[in-house]
Amino acid sequence: MTLATPLISRKSGPLTGTTKIPGDKSISHRSLMFGALAEGETMISGLLEGEDVMNTAAAMRALGARIIDDSDGLWRVQGIGIGNLKEPTDILDMGNSGTSTRLLLGICASHELNAIFTGDKSLIKRPMKRVMEPLTRMGAQFLSRDGGRLPLAIKGTAAAKGIEYTLPVASAQVKSAILLAGLNAQGTTTVIERHATRDHSENMLRHFGVDVDIAKAPEGEAISVRGGAKLLGCAVDVPGDPSSGAFPAVAACIVPDSAIRLQRICVNPRRDGIYKTLKEMGADITYVKVETDAGEPVTDIVIRYNGALKGIDVPPERVPSMIDEFPVLAMAAACANGVTRMTNLAELRIKESDRLKMIADGLIACGVKLEMDEDSLTVYGNGKPPRGGALIETALDHRIAMSFLVLGLVSDEPLQIDDGAPIRTSFPNFIKLMNECGGMIEAAEPKAA
Repeated sequence: MTLATPLISRKSGPLTGTTKIPGDKSISHRSLMFGALAEGETMISGLLEGEDVMNTAAAMRALGARIIDDSDGLWRVQGIGIGNLKEPTDILDMGNSGTSTRLLLGICASHELNAIFTGDKSLIKRPMKRVMEPLTRMGAQFLSRDGGRLPLAIKGTAAAKGIEYTLPVASAQVKSAILLAGLNAQGTTTVIERHATRDHSENMLRHFGVDVDIAKAPEGEAISVRGGAKLLGCAVDVPGDPSSGAFPAVAACIVPDSAIRLQRICVNPRRDGIYKTLKEMGADITYVKVETDAGEPVTDIVIRYNGALKGIDVPPERVPSMIDEFPVLAMAAACANGVTRMTNLAELRIKESDRLKMIADGLIACGVKLEMDEDSLTVYGNGKPPRGGALIETALDHRIAMSFLVLGLVSDEPLQIDDGAPIRTSFPNFIKLMNECGGMIEAAEPKAA
């Protein structure tokens, strides 16, 4: 029996100060994976040391890489080179991380090995068929639960063949899995995406010395890699995660008289949709001197309270650049003046939880008026914080948990979430960071789950 970790968030005074957000989760995963596939040593600073990334590190060790934590914030990865992964002797437990699982399936698909993947009770509900189908076309074999769900077994092949594949849904994870399989496949592997998704894999592959070709295609953009690629060990300084930064940013936007500065945040234009959207809602957000590091734009972000936000229609084409931030955006919408319409959100249904339903149920419990259907959410704000006073079910979803804790900092009555333990997967110091800025988040008595 595991113990839940309920947390309570109470109305706070202004949030102030300068703070450092943990390293970007997407880039952290890839730095460990690519470092393991490289020749020579990769030195990583700023790595996110959350549970998801630690599960990636454990998996890469099981596949043959030597990964050392120097305990001074520097991680060293002794790569073994493309094509040299070893068959793991035990099941690879990916915890809560869909990113780790899908990308590693791509890596394993073009290596001569067998591996079994599993995860926690949230991850085993998430569909893997979207990566299994193209990887099967490349030569890998799978055995899985119904619907392509974990636990699953993969039989990779050293004779994988490059393919051309058009993504049926906008997914950086699927795109990356195919490209990573293509690094050790015969010929060229091309992924065509109709809608732009996160391009961290492309940026980081180039940083490791791989040629990545990007060209216009009739259906959108074609991204290609050639088999037999060689990755070279290098230095990676992981910037702050814009998705994690969204929580204190939204809090500063809705808690009166707040002013905070987030240091060294990745503002890749395919990741910063939440900040663009908040600006359109009337937020005072400033990027301070954008610089480029390892192909990623990085900057400090200053957020100042600017009165009540206003409701807007979020452009549907922006959704891929902020898909993980809709839970916390919904909290901002609940405090805004007017109607906020969010559409094209079907992908939220298959995240760590059915996020669309979890957002709606939680906000309704707080007294917020809204409408929801299969892929949209409309929130009716009146320019004031909602009543609050609810116990929010989080369904082991870290972003749902943090989002409602943010709302509790401004709601009339305290908000309690049923379990804050999953927050460790992506933002281990979230409570400490928020409280140091002036927030009021504290533990409640644990209950058996």
